[in-house]
Amino acid sequence: MTELQYSYWEGEGGWLVGYLNDYPDQWTQGKDIAELEEMLFDLYENFREEAKRKKERVMKSGKLLVTA
Repeated sequence: MTELQYSYWEGEGGWLVGYLNDYPDQWTQGKDIAELEEMLFDLYENFREEAKRKKERVMKSGKLLVTA
């Protein structure tokens, strides 16, 4: 089990705005704390999936010859 730390505040219209402390540039919002936590979990899952895809990539390189 992973414990995720987050920060949040009340934004415009009473919506709660927050972010995972490990990803402070990625904000999300919810109409209540339960919805905010659901959205934060979705963000976390997206970050995990992206990290997994990056690990699966095999980087290759090549040469490009240019004549002037």
